[in-house]
Amino acid sequence: MTAADLDAVARIAVIGFPDHFEGRPCFENRLTLNPSGCFVLAAGDGEPQGYLVAYPWRADSAPALNTPIPAIPADATVIYLHDLALMPGVRGGGWSRPIIEWIADDARAAGWPALTLVAVNDAAPFWERHGFVVADPPGMAGKLAGYGPGARYMSRRLEN
Repeated sequence: MTAADLDAVARIAVIGFPDHFEGRPCFENRLTLNPSGCFVLAAGDGEPQGYLVAYPWRADSAPALNTPIPAIPADATVIYLHDLALMPGVRGGGWSRPIIEWIADDARAAGWPALTLVAVNDAAPFWERHGFVVADPPGMAGKLAGYGPGARYMSRRLEN
């Protein structure tokens, strides 16, 4: 992902997460903080059809929606998958698994013990198919309130 992709990413986000708004400034913030974890998904040189944003974060925690963060936490212990969104026309077409596995392999090689995320829009079964399990760490219910009903904190252990 580059700065030139941010408008497309924001458009895809509105379609993928209409009830969990995050605007262009949020994606610009994450791209600035961790460019190596930000990807657009496209066929060749075509228009972006999706994106993935990931960055180091604290285990058993999730950042507030649509809120810039000042820095990657110095005490980060996991890679947090902030968003994976696809345009409706490519969903179910095999676009997700390669980028999820690339992130997992990269995180594992860098020594991170786990990937974490918050599943919204009843997406927990999708993430379970990618090796994530629902976790319920103390205090997480309050943090998930801003993510809407049915939000689930999930984790995937990365074995070396």
